[in-house]
Amino acid sequence: MNALAPLHVLAPIGLDELNAQAELQVRVDRKYILAVDRLPRVLAGLAGTRARVLEIDGERALRYASLYFDTPGLDSYLGAARGRRRRFKVRARTYLDSGGSFLEVKTRGGRSATVKDRVPVEGASLDEDGVLYATALLSDAGIPRAEILARDLDPILETGYRRITLMIPEADGSTSRATIDVDLSWNDLTRGGFTLPDTAIVETKTGQRPGTVDRLLWRAGHRPTTLSKYGTGLASIRPELPHNKWHRVLDRYFAAANATAAPLRSATS
Repeated sequence: MNALAPLHVLAPIGLDELNAQAELQVRVDRKYILAVDRLPRVLAGLAGTRARVLEIDGERALRYASLYFDTPGLDSYLGAARGRRRRFKVRARTYLDSGGSFLEVKTRGGRSATVKDRVPVEGASLDEDGVLYATALLSDAGIPRAEILARDLDPILETGYRRITLMIPEADGSTSRATIDVDLSWNDLTRGGFTLPDTAIVETKTGQRPGTVDRLLWRAGHRPTTLSKYGTGLASIRPELPHNKWHRVLDRYFAAANATAAPLRSATS
């Protein structure tokens, strides 16, 4: 992809070294959404830095698929859309190029601290171990009716994308990370899906201070936004759902989505 050409000059880094150098146990996450053709101006600013890009088997734009689970009443979606103090997200993420699928549970509990953990998983449904795992994490976060919610979880929405992962040593001695997601697609398993081929989502993960990629984005006129792949994707497909939290992003970037009448082909197939 030509928009990613400025990354070709960066040195590669392997997955083990990336995780060892930039685990960022305590971090601040910022999300940005922008047109793909705006990426070169931002990424060109990394030339001459010590930034490195994750490379696996010679590939830098790695394919991912995430399958999001929710209850029949969409407790996970509504918790995010309404900004509930105690909310959760459950997904199975598949690394299509490097291999492996993992069940991930993210919760926001009483201290507003996001917790994410994961275990290996197979298939598009939760087995008993997956239910018990989700129950434990939901309970630890103080989510009411944790076991009932966990047993009601069904696959709702699949997302697919290619991800570029950057590691950037910062001037203060810290290390930041950034991901760039392109070739974005969403697939509601019952209503259909859409693609956003001309849009990119950039997420930065830093310590308390903004990192190099944040500053490059700011200089190019981009600011962090409220965005959730699950929330905004499902709201775009099901406009009857409450979505005020994401209305600006939906109006600006998702209104022209290439909607389809039938579900998209699964990214994992």
